Amino acid sequence: MMRGIELSLKIGGKLLLAGLDLHVEAGQCWCVIGANGAGKTTLLRTLAGLRRPDGGSVQLDGRPLSEWTPEEQALRRAFLPAGRDDAFAYTALATVLAARHPHHAGRQWESANDQAEAMTALERLGAAHLAPRDVRTLSGGQRQRVALAALLAQQTPLLIMDEPTSAMDLAGRVGVMKLLGALCREEAKSAILVSHDLNLAYGAASHALLLMGDGGWEAGPVAQTMTAPLLSACLGHPIEIAMHAGRPVYVAQEAL
Repeated sequence: MMRGIELSLKIGGKLLLAGLDLHVEAGQCWCVIGANGAGKTTLLRTLAGLRRPDGGSVQLDGRPLSEWTPEEQALRRAFLPAGRDDAFAYTALATVLAARHPHHAGRQWESANDQAEAMTALERLGAAHLAPRDVRTLSGGQRQRVALAALLAQQTPLLIMDEPTSAMDLAGRVGVMKLLGALCREEAKSAILVSHDLNLAYGAASHALLLMGDGGWEAGPVAQTMTAPLLSACLGHPIEIAMHAGRPVYVAQEAL
């Protein structure tokens, strides 16, 4: 699906990531974890083809990402950036329909199938009732649901998401992370997402990538990477793990 080969990233002369080897396969959900400024957004933008790596390469389905046209990429991966600015008076449905553009193949107008896919995506996010609403009138959490619906409506095998549960309430965050985990397990989607909620990340993700902020990294299944010592080093704050109902619960200790 997607590979990062000896990937290195820098911002303003600061080394964020050195020699990353990342292999994301179908059915895997990867959570990227790190402190502020560790390079999470920079990495996702690089994997999405929006910036060039400072070293190494990114491959999509065995081809260098640089060889894919934007149109080809749009059929293979969907990208959700952090933050939104809905400047125009579009309805929620029209916003989701815009994500169907890669499938138009020269058509100027949305088809009945596009309409159906857009509504299905809104329904999966519990946002079908928002379809006729002006997106500018929605709350931050509601806008995020619409943005995620657009991501799903694009119907790509790979989803890249920067803080997909941003601005959502607790029920919304839990529901979205359950959905993303299910998309990977049951529909063979691949996902790469950033999350600051360790407990929700563990529940949804099959794998984790920890960015240490100095170029270092740890990658692998969550059972191997989401350990107290590694997370404490990654986040710069001591993390404790307690067991509840057979699964780990991550708790931030008070500063020593």
